[in-house]
Amino acid sequence: MTVSTFLELVEIKAKIASVWPFLLGVIFVQANYQHVNWGVTALFFVAMLLFNMAVDINDNYQDYTKAGNQAAEWKKYTNIIGVHHLAVNRIFALMASMAVVAGVIGLYLVWVTGWPLLVMGVFCFLVGYLYAGGPRPLSGTPTGEFFAGFTMGYMIMLITVYLNLYQTSAFTWPLMGRVLLASGIAVMAIAALLLANNICDAAEDLSLNRKTIVYYLGKQGALWLFASFYVIGYLSLIVSVLLGDLPKWSLLALISVPLIVRNVRGLFRVQVKKETFILAVRSLGILALVTVISELLGLWLG
Repeated sequence: MTVSTFLELVEIKAKIASVWPFLLGVIFVQANYQHVNWGVTALFFVAMLLFNMAVDINDNYQDYTKAGNQAAEWKKYTNIIGVHHLAVNRIFALMASMAVVAGVIGLYLVWVTGWPLLVMGVFCFLVGYLYAGGPRPLSGTPTGEFFAGFTMGYMIMLITVYLNLYQTSAFTWPLMGRVLLASGIAVMAIAALLLANNICDAAEDLSLNRKTIVYYLGKQGALWLFASFYVIGYLSLIVSVLLGDLPKWSLLALISVPLIVRNVRGLFRVQVKKETFILAVRSLGILALVTVISELLGLWLG
């Protein structure tokens, strides 16, 4: 397997969806508590990245192994395992190795920091596997966007915050709610990315017996839901600033609104994977960039 094939297999371009909430978590802790446990935070970053890559490999693995004879063309010309003639058993071994290493690091962090991390970690591992695995994968149900956005956008940020506050009494239920609000823009952008993918793949999903939320809402209804995700994300950012959880400079991220509106309109016009799905990817990248930069400016400039 070449390096380029490996990077495609683990969907390296999509890693911004997990690195972004991690960075938001570090910034949130620094802004509100002026303290970061760099050791455990760095270990979590490694475990998170390994597990995220394992999940993306599993998505490709499950899709390939579960596709029936009627999907032979899809397996051969679309799925990366078939396109690059990769050995299925080796792909499974690679995926399992990454998940095991991530799990070992996670258990060490549980031993160091306490049982709340175990609860959060087990939830993330279950969602990571069940998203593409199990008898009825979450990715083929109306709940796929929710679980992807919540787990990646919120749980990664929440775990990052916990690892930096576990030695204090600050990690409480109200704080978890505040983190949910502060992570809202990431949660919604990640959910929008998955929804855009499902909108573009609506016909293919039906042929593979996947009934996503697009099946129930219809393409037009799903498009309006897609647009509403960004509205909710921006509103959560504004409310977090008003509550004092995010620096006032975070509002600078609102300069991205015209770009996001343009990308949303582009998907409304055309829903073709190779042409307009990239617009949702760009929106995720834009929002990640402007929120991280604006919040960092808030830390530096006060």
